[in-house]
Amino acid sequence: MSSRYAQSERLLERALHTIPLGSQTFSKSKTQYPLGVSPYFIEKGLGSRVWDADGNEYIDFVNSLGAVLLGYRDPFVDDAVRRQMDNGVSFSLPHRLEMQVSEKLTELIPCAEMARFGKNGSDATAGAVRLARAYTSRERVAVCGYHGWQDWYIGSTARHLGVPKAVRELTHSFTFNRLDTLEKLFSDYPGEFAAVILEPMNSTEPTPEFLQGIQALCRNHGTVLIFDETVTGFRFDIGGAQRLFGVTPDLATFGKGMANGYPISAIVGKRDLMMKMEDIFYSFTFGGETLSLAATLATLRRLETYPVISSIHRVGRKIMDGIRDSIELHGLESVLSVTGSPSWSFLSIRDTDRYSSWDIKTFYLQEMLARGILTLGAHTVSYSHTDEDAARLLLAYDEFLQQLETALTRGDLENRLRCKPLEPLFRVR
Repeated sequence: MSSRYAQSERLLERALHTIPLGSQTFSKSKTQYPLGVSPYFIEKGLGSRVWDADGNEYIDFVNSLGAVLLGYRDPFVDDAVRRQMDNGVSFSLPHRLEMQVSEKLTELIPCAEMARFGKNGSDATAGAVRLARAYTSRERVAVCGYHGWQDWYIGSTARHLGVPKAVRELTHSFTFNRLDTLEKLFSDYPGEFAAVILEPMNSTEPTPEFLQGIQALCRNHGTVLIFDETVTGFRFDIGGAQRLFGVTPDLATFGKGMANGYPISAIVGKRDLMMKMEDIFYSFTFGGETLSLAATLATLRRLETYPVISSIHRVGRKIMDGIRDSIELHGLESVLSVTGSPSWSFLSIRDTDRYSSWDIKTFYLQEMLARGILTLGAHTVSYSHTDEDAARLLLAYDEFLQQLETALTRGDLENRLRCKPLEPLFRVR
């Protein structure tokens, strides 16, 4: 047991007795962080920082997997939640906040004429796919990206255990920025695709013709175009990536940062499609839970009145440029690169002749965590991140890259690891 993470490791051992993986979320579980050099439980957060169960402080670049857009314990959002809590949380009839948030979403998002809510991004993507199937009377779906845990999507991945074969056969994957891969699917199954669903930006930005080409293909084939904006929504632009890139889908799903950490998601879209909601069954006991709705309205008002998105972009650009410069300085371009956009960028790691990307990622996590940086390899910037936070991150990177350069030159990376390497995992992106 490590002295730095003793309490975290004790809590993990206890949690594993009653919780599979010791976590409710795969991407927050012990599979993601190497044992002995990592925290496993966070006790509190404030702004851009979190504190683990042992009292260690970190600048957080995970931000609850992108759910925290403004920063932890944003006073404007939390005050709105407290005020609503005084009036109640869930009721026996709808609350006016359902209408107010729906109206706000239709003001901000190009494709939004109506809205319905869920609690997770997976709720929204599953609902949007069902809606598209009902609207088109078709069954096949083309996917590009990560769209949640439900059968319709996860059956198309390596984690399909428990998903019936008949369900798996209805979902087909195509390649981001490769329009020809989607064209082939339409050619192979003419008139059978209910929907094409994709994240409008993944770990790379779309080429100028990619999103427009998908939109044209969907129109030509009578297929519903769905943008999964669970991550990109409100992080890239207040109207989502669809407004930023100038391509309006038929339906879109939102979640994560829309309520700064409170649990809510949304399906929005054109009226004729959304009205089909009255015929399918998409219903939640907590779909109109008022605390998350109050948090959403407060978060969106923050986005309208403060330079949230421009600040995130500016700090994120500084991070991306700084990491690229440092990678080049240490001559590691063949092993490492930075992809994505300033507000949501990624460190991409490649295998070397001697070491796997998982060996290198383990060393990366070990060194970043030791320097008070919480990351999984993504740099998910919040409004609370400052230039000083970016400078701390870049200093940690420079020190890590210097060590990695030496380790690869000498061939002694395994001697520098203070833990077992991570095992290859199911990757969502």
